[in-house]
Amino acid sequence: MKVLIVDDTYSVVETIVDYLELEGMTVDCAYNGESALTLIKDNHYDVIVMDIMMPKLDGISTVKKIRDELFCSTPILFLTAKDTLNDKIEAFQSGGDDFLNKPFAMEELCLRLQALHRRGPRLDVGNLSFADLSMNLQTNEVFRADQLIKLSKIQRTIFKLLLKNAPAIVSKEAVISEVWGEESPSSDSLRSHIYGLRSALDKGFETSRLETLHGQGYRLKND
Repeated sequence: MKVLIVDDTYSVVETIVDYLELEGMTVDCAYNGESALTLIKDNHYDVIVMDIMMPKLDGISTVKKIRDELFCSTPILFLTAKDTLNDKIEAFQSGGDDFLNKPFAMEELCLRLQALHRRGPRLDVGNLSFADLSMNLQTNEVFRADQLIKLSKIQRTIFKLLLKNAPAIVSKEAVISEVWGEESPSSDSLRSHIYGLRSALDKGFETSRLETLHGQGYRLKND
């Protein structure tokens, strides 16, 4: 098992590393969130141990980047002196999988790491879904009912925005800003891309998923 320890307290890191290596694990270390992100980009880890209070980039922010920007599905155990219910809620909502308070027993840490390793990578990282629609954020592949849907680059951008907000309405202005920024397209151009996206999503299906609400915007619907 290969483990990454992220903690700014050198004595804690050294103690953990010594123990885990005696248990036959391979261990890398980072002393802040930014260093952890660099290591994760270049290496595969079976489990990550993350402190919360660190310089440069705290543990909660680091885990959010691990999940939302690196699309890393490695199990993460928070190891911290922060132990309120709100701390635990924030840790799990950021993308953590387990939480162990300091001080702790090395035997318990080892058992929890082994349990997370057996559980394996998370299956919900790097994917957006709504109803029978989904998008793999790593490959940009779009599916409806497990059927691959081919979209243009602009259509994928619009679809991703709608999928992130589904089933809420996304305004026309928000779509234009996401796709074209400050350069406003012609109304015919946007209408054409929406038509193409709707046609691609609905081809072969009886129910339409993309709805235009005149004067309000667009949304994905599940009925």
